[in-house]
Amino acid sequence: MSAEPTSSTTSPTPSSTTSPGTSPGPDPAARKARTGVWLIGARGSVATTAVAGCAAVTAGLHPAAGMITETPDFADSPLPPLASLVFGGHDTVSCPLPKRAEELAAGGVLPHGLPSAVSAELAAADAEIRPGGPGAGDTRCDEELIEAFASDLRGFRDRHSLARVVVVNVSSTEPAPAPGAVRLPPSSLYAAAALRAGCPYVNFTPSTGLHHPALAEAATRGSLPYAGRDGKTGQTLLRSVLAPMFQQRALAVRAWSGTNLLGGGDGAALADPAAAAAKNAGKERVLTDTLGTAPQGEVHIDDVPALGDWKTAWDHIAFDGFLGSRMILQTTWQGCDSALAAPLVLDLARLVARAHECGISGPLPELGFYFKDPDGGSSALSEQYAALIRFALRLRDTR
Repeated sequence: MSAEPTSSTTSPTPSSTTSPGTSPGPDPAARKARTGVWLIGARGSVATTAVAGCAAVTAGLHPAAGMITETPDFADSPLPPLASLVFGGHDTVSCPLPKRAEELAAGGVLPHGLPSAVSAELAAADAEIRPGGPGAGDTRCDEELIEAFASDLRGFRDRHSLARVVVVNVSSTEPAPAPGAVRLPPSSLYAAAALRAGCPYVNFTPSTGLHHPALAEAATRGSLPYAGRDGKTGQTLLRSVLAPMFQQRALAVRAWSGTNLLGGGDGAALADPAAAAAKNAGKERVLTDTLGTAPQGEVHIDDVPALGDWKTAWDHIAFDGFLGSRMILQTTWQGCDSALAAPLVLDLARLVARAHECGISGPLPELGFYFKDPDGGSSALSEQYAALIRFALRLRDTR
């Protein structure tokens, strides 16, 4: 078959024969009780940590630290129980999840002994991972790739008699599409497949995903909830707290510079200047939106492979006080990005699944608390949290 790219106006269109939650299943009660979580980048650090962490919390091996949906504010929402989540996904690498979990435990990301304790759950998720793409030498056009990915989603939903499947992109950051590009970027291929298969969608990365103009009409017509983009886990989380402080105290910020040192898959991916630019856009947008102007300074990302899945972020903030007093605030953030991101991924999957169950569709600005570049709403963390709590009440009261 020809490898010529298909038109971007037709590739993403969802199939007219598929609609959200309508795939057949032998047991309606079982379908309602189980929710699929389909991870793009399913063998990466974040996905592996999410699968292992979900199993550990469900078994009572560890507390649900970092999971907002496990706090009292969400007790009556009602969200899909962690024990009801079934995992699968797409990836272009072949390392099995149990092996990847062992590597993460060796690096201190997962607790020692946890991969063995949840080996059955990791193996079950790994059995549901399908080849992603397009890889080197892949001659399929956009339409063929979208349909193949959508077919994987439908098969997953049917095999496990799932009420719904939430697609969550946790893959490596990709560069923004070049102006005039004919082919859809990989993240948009997966997003289009989610629409076609009738699956709610979350973009935890800064990659294009549903934000491609070719997908706008299909996203509107699909009547599906979606949220994104770029999970807010470290440096930007801190910026979204500090920036409102300066603004509310009438302290003029003159410059705000930052540096990130990280290794692992993210470090390697962000060594590409184009991918780093896509990542930094969200970090800088938080400051501009909150302060009303863009302060001097930039964010630099350095790949340090020896750090593995750990990262360090420094910020240097220059601001003016009363009578022009020049002052400086410096911050250091050190942490494991996978351990920070995984509970948020589980939160988002549960929240978006419940929104879908309630018949809510379109972008979810109420979930801006989780993102650097959300679909509308405030950039201030306190205001985003208040919107999230209101959303929890809405999910509770919608029947």
